[in-house]
Parts: sequence; structure tokens; C-alpha cells
Amino acid sequence: MLALIAGRGGLPHELTRSLVKRPLICALMGSEPDQVDAEITFRLEQLGSFITRLKSAGVTEICMAGGIARPSVDPAQIDAETLPLVPILQAALGQGDDGALRAVIEIFERFGFAVRAAHEVAPDLLAKEGVLTTIQPGEIDKFDAARGAEVVAAMAAADIGQSCAIRNRQAIAIENLFGTDWMLATLRQRPDGPGGLFYKAPKPGQDRRADLPTIGPNTVEQVAAAQLSGLVLEAGGVIVLDQDTVIEACNRLGLFLWVRGV
Repeated sequence: MLALIAGRGGLPHELTRSLVKRPLICALMGSEPDQVDAEITFRLEQLGSFITRLKSAGVTEICMAGGIARPSVDPAQIDAETLPLVPILQAALGQGDDGALRAVIEIFERFGFAVRAAHEVAPDLLAKEGVLTTIQPGEIDKFDAARGAEVVAAMAAADIGQSCAIRNRQAIAIENLFGTDWMLATLRQRPDGPGGLFYKAPKPGQDRRADLPTIGPNTVEQVAAAQLSGLVLEAGGVIVLDQDTVIEACNRLGLFLWVRGV
């Protein structure tokens, strides 16, 4: 049986819709999903009890999907079953996002669960490689895409984000704590005029079972508003929600969508 620890955004809904059998939907308190209904909500301070409950329900696999805010821990709420996990949780909360996710995955695996990626559970969430739109990237876009890959790789060392905007081989915006939408919004009054591209990819070396980058129709609208010329995604590394709508929106707004091989 699969348990889905669902966060915010469209990914939990699309993943659930694509599965033949509905998973047991769970949520971390404070990061409840906004597009699916959770059957179990748990506190991080009671993770041990939550794991026991999953075992009792016959869960053998866990998938984490959607946005989850880093929680604060109330020591008074820690129960007896979670107490042995406190050192791991404390270390995790002191790390970057990728390190924290690795620690959580380690805990679930320690208790015998198989932790599966969203795109492993639902492979159609990944777009096929190639240019998926009528509009094609130009020669300068190919150079900019290569620079985008270099920029995201450099960002990974500081655990900053998974996307950037590139024009003429220069980074004109990078994703930070405030996310992709905020980054794109900063370009709406850009002083250099239209052009350039949006690049998104997973961090090199990250555990792809959680926090795989995701785009959807809203991302396309934001890219157009930022006066960029198109989107470049790393093939096999970015989930595309509602793919038909994304491609249609790109064509309508005059953008290219290139799923670029590595």
C-alpha cells in the first residue's frame, strides 16, 4: 500500500488522479495540501507515532509530493515513540532543504518503508525529451540553456534553488528562498527589455525521491509576463503538471518549451 505525504500545489492532486488505486493521503501539520483531502494529519513531534500508524494500515511504500514548509519543533509535543528520532530530526532541521529531505527519507527507510519518487509512481508526470512547441529555440537559446545548467549547478553548492533566467549567457535572475514565481515577478520591470529564457533543473546530486522541480500552466503565464522567450527543462528532472495545457499555453503566448537532454 502506498502512502502519499502531500504538500501544497498541484502535484499531489495530479499524482493521485493518475494512479489506479488511491493512496493513503497524509499531511504534515502546517503544510496541509490545498488540492487534495488528507486522511491523516501528523505533527513532526509525533513522527514515531505516525510511522506506527502507517505500519498498522499496511503501508509499505511512501511518496512525498508537494510543497512543505520547514516546521518548527515544540519540545513539549514530542511523544515517546518519537523521542529516539530527535537527534536525527534536530540535525535535519539544521541542514539545507536537500539535507533535511535526505534525513527524513533515512528515517522512513530505517523503519522498512520503500520511499518512491513521484515520477516513479506516475511516470507520465515527466515530459518527453525534445522541443514540444511550435516555436523553436534559436542558436543563442542553446548557449543560454547551457549557461543555465551551469548556473543551477553552482546554485546547488549553496542550496539556493532550482531555476534561473538567462539572457545572452548572463544570469538575470536566480531562484531563492521566495521561489520561482517571485523570481519571475522581479523580471516584469526588467531594464534590459524582452528576451532570454527560463531554465529549471534538479540540483546535481540531489535525492530525486523528493523535491523534484515542478512547473505547470501558471509557470508559463509567469514566464510570458517576465518577457522571456521560452522555457528549458532538464529532461527526466522536471515534473510538468497538466502537460497539454502547458504546451497549449506556450504556443498561445509565443514561447518555446524545450525539454533538454543532459
